[in-house]
Amino acid sequence: MDIKNKKAIVFGGTSGIGLATAKQLAAGGAEVIAVSRNPDKAGTLPDGITVKSCDVRDQEALSKLFEECAPFDILVSSATGGSRAAGPFMEMEMSTFQASFDKLWGYANVVRYGVPHMSETGSVVLVSGTPSRRPKPHHIALSAVGSAVEALARSLATQIAPRRINVVAPGFIDTPMVALQGKEREENYKKITAAHAIPRVGTADEVAEAILFLIHNEFVTGTTLDVDGGWLLA
Repeated sequence: MDIKNKKAIVFGGTSGIGLATAKQLAAGGAEVIAVSRNPDKAGTLPDGITVKSCDVRDQEALSKLFEECAPFDILVSSATGGSRAAGPFMEMEMSTFQASFDKLWGYANVVRYGVPHMSETGSVVLVSGTPSRRPKPHHIALSAVGSAVEALARSLATQIAPRRINVVAPGFIDTPMVALQGKEREENYKKITAAHAIPRVGTADEVAEAILFLIHNEFVTGTTLDVDGGWLLA
């Protein structure tokens, strides 16, 4: 797909991976609508990016947004949808575990209400996570949700064809979602990636490049692309 003059909607597009994706799409000549629950955090954005407010869990608001923006060609969602649980499953509050699935419900809503308004050559990309591919003991919720997202994309690939749908599964990425700061943040990154083939965290731009690849390449659908620095090999 040549993204020049195409219209793209990016959920979670005002921070982290979503923001990096929105910027790369705009740089390639696409008209980009960056959607967020909190659009004020976007700051100053390049030309070609418009910011709108919407919660992916609000089906009525989503449906209205898509109708206003239709037609469009590219649909990306990196929106978390809500809180994410971490820790041993057998010690976890089930309400917290359940809340982690807001990400899945948000993605399902985005696809369900967005795809009918896309061009027939459109491309959908969702963002999962490496815990779905190789879980660690404290990533049970992340693994379960990510696996469900990937299964959703595989199952939908034939149903929405000729439109395409794919998933990117990032490893540890340096984004604003990480609360640690300064030296503590740096030391934590070194510790968690020490055994990886590429012993550092990734950048939002590196994940965005993978998203752009899945948008550009018209021979890929129903696939999960790992961008993890070797997490799966550690």
